[in-house]
Amino acid sequence: MALSRLDSLYMAVVTDHSKAPHHHGRIEDVNHINMNNPTCGDVISLSVQFDADRIADIKFAGEGCSISTASSSMMTDAVLGKTKQEALEMADIFSKMVQGEQDSQQKVLGEAALLAGVAKFPQRVKCAMLGWNALKRAISEDDATKEK
Repeated sequence: MALSRLDSLYMAVVTDHSKAPHHHGRIEDVNHINMNNPTCGDVISLSVQFDADRIADIKFAGEGCSISTASSSMMTDAVLGKTKQEALEMADIFSKMVQGEQDSQQKVLGEAALLAGVAKFPQRVKCAMLGWNALKRAISEDDATKEK
């Protein structure tokens, strides 16, 4: 059975991001959020530099499957320069999307919207969500630090 053009595009983009992830590395002098997916062994260390309420820089490092790595790479592209609120809204849209809910707002995700097909493989949802969950935790921890 031949792959549809959308499936082919999905495969190409995931492969590109997993082999050469964007914003890969660590930002020095900021907190690093370390998370893992115990079901498959994915591990991520996310570092986010905030400029007031905006994501000024973001990088991730770690080991993971192609879905986890590609999703984290796409996430960093999508949220760089966004406000914390915009990034949280994007994370919510992404979460719903990979769980099979359709949303007209998916276009705000950029290339990450191509991961909608993950919904067909429920065991991969945690892989796709790892970077996004780390982002939500980074925002939450930064907000908590500023409240003190």
